[in-house]
Amino acid sequence: MNFGDIDARYSSFDDSRFVIIPVPYDLTSTYQSGSRRGPEAIIDASCNLELYDEALLKETFLSGIHTRAPLAVDARGPEEMLATIYEEVAGIISVEKIPVLLGGEHSISVGSVRAMKEKYSSLSVLQLDAHADMRDSYQSSPFSHAAVGRRIFEMCPLVQAGIRSMSREEAVFIKDNNIKVLSPDEIEDNPDWVEEVVDGLSGDVYVSIDLDVLDPSIMPATGTPEPGGIRWRELLRLIKKVSSDCNIRGFDVVELCPIPGMVAPDFTAAKLIYRLMGYIDSRNNR
Repeated sequence: MNFGDIDARYSSFDDSRFVIIPVPYDLTSTYQSGSRRGPEAIIDASCNLELYDEALLKETFLSGIHTRAPLAVDARGPEEMLATIYEEVAGIISVEKIPVLLGGEHSISVGSVRAMKEKYSSLSVLQLDAHADMRDSYQSSPFSHAAVGRRIFEMCPLVQAGIRSMSREEAVFIKDNNIKVLSPDEIEDNPDWVEEVVDGLSGDVYVSIDLDVLDPSIMPATGTPEPGGIRWRELLRLIKKVSSDCNIRGFDVVELCPIPGMVAPDFTAAKLIYRLMGYIDSRNNR
């Protein structure tokens, strides 16, 4: 199976602009595990998408969407897994394609950003998340899902939106380092919040979407849900603006923890991915 159940004419590697990389990995999950099943659930759900995007008035798949085989999980630890992800992403961007990682837990973003930063020296990262993930380490691992924001910030400028949960350590680090972080309350009371996010980004951007950025009423299927998240249309408004004003060089969608018998979250994730590919494709074809 491939993303969208797309005909072979539009899903070969050579002819595709986008490359889907399933990463079924959740070794450092600490509340509810199961995000390793996220990539398969997203791809299954995507086979039920209408490939004509009614908002963009186009069929994004015509630009080509290739789906890789799931990355083999390296059980030795997250650092070794990140090296595998780095190699995979580096190979894809070396031939000017746009990687789309499907998690799995959020730690996978570090390997992808590392490869991106080597190719795009001015790279910045937009992290959409309920959690700051700014711990220096968690449960003795500097590469835990709870430290992904910290590791990214060490590599390149970082903007966070949707954040509504952090430790005291993280709050102090964010303040001391003047990191731009917008909570849902700040978003709700600020009509210019989208512009503020974009102003903090560079021309080349990597977008990391932890699905718990959305309110649990929309996205209950995450390992660490937090009440009070942003809404679907707010999320689309933001990523549309980022896609319009910046060059999104790659992105990931992580932390889907499928709930048996409940397909709506899986489908929501698949539609979000397809819509973001559509936004990127529209900018590139202007």
